[in-house]
Amino acid sequence: MSYLDSLNEVQRQAVTEIDGPVLIVAGPGSGKTRVLTYRIAHLIHSGIAPWEILSLTFTNKAAKEMKSRIASVVGNKADKIWAGTFHSVFARILRFEAEKIGFPSSFSIYDTQDSQSLISTIVKEMNLDGKIYSSSAIRSRISSAKSKLITPKAYSTMEDLIAADRLAGRPRVHQIYQKYVNRCATAGAMDFDDLLLQLFRLFYQNPDNVLEKYQKKFKHVLVDEFQDTNHLQYAILKKLMDYRLADGKKDPYTPRNITVVGDDAQSIYAFRGATIDNILDFEKDYKPFGIKVFKLEQNYRSTAHIVQAANEVISNNEKQIPKKIWSHKGAGRKIQLIRTVDDGNEGRRVADLILEQKTRYHLSNSDIAILYRTNAQSRIFEEHLRRQNLNYKIFGGISFYQRKEVKDLTAYLRLVVNPKDEEALKRVINYPKRGIGPGTIAKIAATAAQIGTHFYAAIPHTKLPARASKTLGEFVKMINAFRSKQSELDAFELASMVARKTKMIDLLKADHSPEGQSRQENITALLDGIKEFTESDELFDEDVITDDKSLASFLQSIALYSDQDEEEEDGEFITLMSVHAAKGLEFRSVFVVGLEEDLFPSFMAKNDLNGMDEERRLFYVAITRAEEFLVLTYSERRFRFGKLKYPTPSPFLSEISEDHLDSYAPVVKRREPTINEAPITSGVQGNFSRVQRVMPTLMADPSTFRPSPTSELKVGMKVLHLKFGKGEIILIDGSEGNQVATIRFDQIGDVEKRIMLKFAKLQIL
Repeated sequence: MSYLDSLNEVQRQAVTEIDGPVLIVAGPGSGKTRVLTYRIAHLIHSGIAPWEILSLTFTNKAAKEMKSRIASVVGNKADKIWAGTFHSVFARILRFEAEKIGFPSSFSIYDTQDSQSLISTIVKEMNLDGKIYSSSAIRSRISSAKSKLITPKAYSTMEDLIAADRLAGRPRVHQIYQKYVNRCATAGAMDFDDLLLQLFRLFYQNPDNVLEKYQKKFKHVLVDEFQDTNHLQYAILKKLMDYRLADGKKDPYTPRNITVVGDDAQSIYAFRGATIDNILDFEKDYKPFGIKVFKLEQNYRSTAHIVQAANEVISNNEKQIPKKIWSHKGAGRKIQLIRTVDDGNEGRRVADLILEQKTRYHLSNSDIAILYRTNAQSRIFEEHLRRQNLNYKIFGGISFYQRKEVKDLTAYLRLVVNPKDEEALKRVINYPKRGIGPGTIAKIAATAAQIGTHFYAAIPHTKLPARASKTLGEFVKMINAFRSKQSELDAFELASMVARKTKMIDLLKADHSPEGQSRQENITALLDGIKEFTESDELFDEDVITDDKSLASFLQSIALYSDQDEEEEDGEFITLMSVHAAKGLEFRSVFVVGLEEDLFPSFMAKNDLNGMDEERRLFYVAITRAEEFLVLTYSERRFRFGKLKYPTPSPFLSEISEDHLDSYAPVVKRREPTINEAPITSGVQGNFSRVQRVMPTLMADPSTFRPSPTSELKVGMKVLHLKFGKGEIILIDGSEGNQVATIRFDQIGDVEKRIMLKFAKLQIL
């Protein structure tokens, strides 16, 4: 088959080995996506019905790309594969089965903001200090518990959790957790973690009429980025693979057709609950069922110096699957290591080097990325890129579906679909303004608690002043009118009606400022998206979903979007992003900046072996994003938390051998401290000796060296350079202001160097 011809031997084996459990360990740039998509295509070619295949990814964008690639091999059969994120696929199943666990099929999905708002309400109702019991900290605690299958009841009996909460000054977290779960149930809502937890509960409580149905349905299950799964996700997968005989006993013979693809060396999301143990233990878990392991070790992305440096770094981790990544692209350029005096100098040097790469090697802006450990580091690089008039974009801003006006309209739509949705109701009950204040809302909440119903249903039963009662009566009448149109109008028509009748459109049109115009455009874009949704012809498995273009279906689809699913804007820009956000991406040139102790690795990982291992994996991810150019930078001093610090270089730098480092890297010379500064001794002893040896030997006497004006430099002239010594200019090219000189230096072995004249510092001899 033609699609198999493009695969190397190990890739081909991983694609064509159909039956039983399979572990594909895929190193960076090893063609992982191609192997996974071709494996699915091969399953279909081998007679497996596409709707019997479940493919799980971590972003909708990845799922869409996978379907597109599969379609290029098998045609429109790819449309019938169950492919999507864990959350989107599990939400899809829950839509059909939720009533079996007490939820409506039209349940709302709470995002982080909704969850934190509800937690804040509960904290206030319990008369607790909102600063101590912060909504973000409590939500994180609840999320962590859910990912480990810990229910509120179990939480309250686990002394280690209670003790940790007591130590943090928050002894009532378990009570908040219980109230939060109860309120979500009353509101007919699930948060993101519930989409996993409630599915597990569904399977656990309904082994015969639900779990067995999906075990039989999905003949093959494939999981991408398996190293990023958490305990709960793996528990659900095990349920799907846990075939049983008629008498209830486990079936030891049926093949467990599960394929997981991932790289333990790129497991970097422990802070989200991911556990590296899932991929490390997978081979042991499925050994009784004849597991086959394939290691994709050929890197098609990076040159050998970059790949071998990555191998050297990751070899220092204790827990890992042994593998040796190699490159077919030749040695390539050595890695540049740059030491600067301070972070301002770091920003300037990176911007200068980018300009040099663009001029000398003709890199475009989109070829280049600056990666950092924390988002706060972007400021200094933004400043220097602007000075050089270099176009850039920072990734990690607010996503489209999190913008206020978009959330306002979608809250109305959520309320139309599910009037029990308390957070949606609270968001729009006084928007546009109706004179409904916190006091009125508190009275309705008290009535709801007293009569045991949800917030919306309690409105008519709440004793309120005549004006508030009339206003809320009109509000309820309007929402009920919208609800009555659900069977008559499609999602777009209904959403357009809501936008008009609620006066949202009028309110935004009245704001003639640029921000107001932008908000109008965002509402228009949302309605355009709903229109596109209603007119799309996506095919589903006919025995489960039949062309569901309802408003509820649309709301589910957007609720499951992640930041990584945002469409990329057109344009030529340099990418600035955290290393976490860069996973899965690649660039011709990568700058990994701020490589200092307590910054990268983070100070939070300092005394934790597992934490240091994850930081090292994060550095591994950073350097393997580079195809051709890799620059590593660190500073001798930088301001952190308002104070001047003198950090030591990152210990990860000393794990890269000199063979892969450019000995002519333009390292800024160490400056002696003034009398008011602490002595700078960082990084000159011990484990960092290899880092320091990249400092070049000067080939000229700095005391007598006098750079000549660049305007006087001509072809044929003999010149002197501080690092490279004596040489001859053999060519000057490039546009005015960005001219580059090609110089042959005889003192370093008759080597030709291309140097930008405005940075050259050459003395005419």
